[in-house]
Amino acid sequence: MKKIFKTLVYAGVLAAVASCGGGKNKTAAPAMANPQDVIRTVEVARATKRDVPQENSYASTVEAYATNNIMPQQGGRIRKINVEVGDYVVKGQVLAEMDRLQLDQLALQIQNDEIEYARLKSLYEEGGVSQSDFEAAELGYKVRKTNYANLEENTILRSPITGYVTARNFDKEDMYGMSAPIFTVQQVTPVKLLVGISETDYTKVTKGDEVTLTVDALPGRSFTGRINRLYPTLNPATHTFQAEVVVPNSDRALRPGMYARVTVKYGSNYSIVLPDQAIVKQEGTGQRYVYLLNADGKTVSYVPVTLGRHMGAEYEILGGIEEGQTVVVKGQAGLKDGIEVEVLNK
Repeated sequence: MKKIFKTLVYAGVLAAVASCGGGKNKTAAPAMANPQDVIRTVEVARATKRDVPQENSYASTVEAYATNNIMPQQGGRIRKINVEVGDYVVKGQVLAEMDRLQLDQLALQIQNDEIEYARLKSLYEEGGVSQSDFEAAELGYKVRKTNYANLEENTILRSPITGYVTARNFDKEDMYGMSAPIFTVQQVTPVKLLVGISETDYTKVTKGDEVTLTVDALPGRSFTGRINRLYPTLNPATHTFQAEVVVPNSDRALRPGMYARVTVKYGSNYSIVLPDQAIVKQEGTGQRYVYLLNADGKTVSYVPVTLGRHMGAEYEILGGIEEGQTVVVKGQAGLKDGIEVEVLNK
């Protein structure tokens, strides 16, 4: 029992020695530095002004400048089909022909009318026919010529525009029943786009303004057009108004249905421009701010800013700072309002 007691006493002494440092050569651990006492290193830039082009990009779809559905005014047998989908046709080109029986019969009747009209006119001039009889014959002759022109237009189907055949719904010898157009032709020189522009830019856009556009289907190419028409009303749901943009498309590269990005320019502003890395977002809000280097050259101040356009690696600043002020552009992590910093690029 005495031996056990001595062992416990010895163990207690060793524990006491260990708690006191364990020997003369041991030194105490240094105290942790206060984060507020650490001087942050930053890089700065001077806020400068320059002309900043004002523009916005909008998504749109290329549309044909004009679309015509080709069909006769009444049903009948389709005797000829002269073009196919994808063919490029010119204005006045014959696309199809319907049954000509009625047209040919009316043509023969008009030939007879011409002979009769010439005979009656000669007799009228000699006094052999009354004026009322001559005028009645003349009226009937003109009416039949008008009917012939109308029937011919609906028998020999021509394209009213120059463009591509984008649909053919019937074949040769089909009986056309007016259920759908026989052809659809779309004009692609020029093309147009309808662009929905925000109502805040309503007063900035005028007819004739130049725009540029790109399409995903033709990477690397840019096209130029002009605003041809401004719609007079705004959409109350989207608060946008439509502008019709016309693009010449002389090489017919743009085709209806292509997805496009249209850039509309509104002039320029003389604004402060900063590197985008100078802009810091406040957590939990949409607020953006920068750190300004104070006049003492040692401390910084937190300043909210209003952003304009984002141009590549730069931001337009619309408010919050003045030209000539010095802004932190690198090393914002850990900065707070009034903290001391060391500037690396003085």
